[in-house]
Amino acid sequence: MIRRKLTLAAAVVTISAISLTACSGGGNEPAADLTSVSIMAPFLEAQPPSADGAVQKKLEELTGKDININWTPNSSYEDKTNITLAGSDIPQIMVIQGKTPGFVKNAEAGAFWDLTDKLDKYPNLKTTFPDIQENASINGKVYGVYRGRAPMRAAVMFRQDWLDKLGLQPPKTTEDLYKVAKAFTEQDPDGNGQNDTWGITIPKWGALGTNSPYDLIEEWYGAGNRWTEKDGKLIPSFETNEFLEANRFVKKMVDEKLINPDFATFDGTKWNEPFFNGKGGIIVDVDSRVSVLVNLFKQADPNNFQNKVGFVGNLEGPDGELHAHPTDGYSGFLAVPKSSVRTEAELDKVLEVLNTLNGKEVATLLNNGIEGVNFTVEDGKAATIKPETPEGKAVSTDIKSYAQLGMNVAGNNFYPVKQASDYEQQVFDKRTEVMAEDLKSAVYNPAAPYVSATYVAKGAQLDNIVADARIKYLAGQIDEQGLKDAIKLWDTSGGNKVKEEINKLWQDNK
Repeated sequence: MIRRKLTLAAAVVTISAISLTACSGGGNEPAADLTSVSIMAPFLEAQPPSADGAVQKKLEELTGKDININWTPNSSYEDKTNITLAGSDIPQIMVIQGKTPGFVKNAEAGAFWDLTDKLDKYPNLKTTFPDIQENASINGKVYGVYRGRAPMRAAVMFRQDWLDKLGLQPPKTTEDLYKVAKAFTEQDPDGNGQNDTWGITIPKWGALGTNSPYDLIEEWYGAGNRWTEKDGKLIPSFETNEFLEANRFVKKMVDEKLINPDFATFDGTKWNEPFFNGKGGIIVDVDSRVSVLVNLFKQADPNNFQNKVGFVGNLEGPDGELHAHPTDGYSGFLAVPKSSVRTEAELDKVLEVLNTLNGKEVATLLNNGIEGVNFTVEDGKAATIKPETPEGKAVSTDIKSYAQLGMNVAGNNFYPVKQASDYEQQVFDKRTEVMAEDLKSAVYNPAAPYVSATYVAKGAQLDNIVADARIKYLAGQIDEQGLKDAIKLWDTSGGNKVKEEINKLWQDNK
């Protein structure tokens, strides 16, 4: 049975809620025929997609609508969102990148349509992942169609060639992880006769609840995912005994030099380098890094890159159980403002458009491109057309931004990408299988839907108290009592109020 986990993912600061010029809806007014739809969305490339590009034309053909997209640079998207909501020219559909301060404030003030009881009537918007839809809600209410992302991504990557040389098996438990890390540090896995390797590489990554290696190990130990239920109440995972046990385990590896000594300051953009250069043999991160590492070895030696990278998924903890660490499973939403969509009838028309966007034809366009232009279908997979034509390259570039309109609430309704070689396809398929199996043991965050007013005001400062203490404890700058004192300080500085508010919301929504 999948247990609910709580990620304190909703940080909200106050901004002025937009004034509502829309009627509250609820009437049966007939809607004028919706011939065009306005959308605000981020773009990820140097330039936004062209308004007369092939993808745009195909999108309008498949939807039967004029689609007017206000493309905004991803780097400034949140600021532009808040400015847009405060203005008078508000689009009918807005990509909202998360439970940002402005979005939560405005949603609870009634600026966006509450879709909680509306999505099930649209077959492509009815989610097959209710846990994720709950995570994406705000205090139990759904204010947008969430953009689905892989809910299970945690993996342990290791130098397969080192493992084979030392005659070791892939780790299955946290104790196995320790043994492999110790062997990679002490048994000369690269065979150069020097004491110049270590087990696990961890970059500077102290923040709580951000899917860091620390978060994963704590969950494997049974601490929960950001929050957990104990004795009928929700508490932060760092207030559990399992949290302390997990960090004792990590500290033991730090003290024995099984983890890179500069873990508190190591540049995360260089995370792959020790692994590729034969210094650090293990990375604990998302499974997509497996293919990145494989590609590094392929670029260096196209004829001898296989079997350098091995991986497994989540590890069993000391209690013998698998507490698999999932993400929240979504990346923001497509929301409908009431000031531009004024009636229930108009809302139905807009939701019909979103339903079309989430159908197979449009999902394929947004995520794969245009068949025969930039890809062909081979064995049920999207294979890039080579050599790439200018038209194909333009489509492949544009869909990196158009994919921001993808929702995938009922699973991916498009083609998986065909990998470049049989070996890389085998690795990709294994990743898919391992993540699917781990998902059966996912421990979700039971507090993910809930927004505490105190956490909105003080959350960042509160979390820093524990996050900083965790790193200092691991680095030997404070002892375990110092870590416990920091947890108590979190409580007395506002954390107790956060717990009170979260638990009330949790109980009210049971």
